[in-house]
Amino acid sequence: MNKAELVSAIAKRADVPTSTVDSVLAGLQDELVDAITRGEKVAVSGLLTVERTQRSARTGRNPQTGESIDIPAANTVKVTAGSNLKKAASNVPV
Repeated sequence: MNKAELVSAIAKRADVPTSTVDSVLAGLQDELVDAITRGEKVAVSGLLTVERTQRSARTGRNPQTGESIDIPAANTVKVTAGSNLKKAASNVPV
């Protein structure tokens, strides 16, 4: 499902115009980016948690040449599924 399909599905389910849903998703995106920039954790209960984490410097290996390379420390984003998403995933047969 891409963003346009998501906007349409939410608009139909909530019985609101697609432009409203698109504005809300844009606001959500902006707020998530701002919160991550500030180092805050964002939790939507039952759905997901988004937080900034730090990855330490390490030594890697170029798979083509086998040469060792130094990978610098970096900030990254961690997204954790909430209980409702975990439950939905576990109910799907493998």
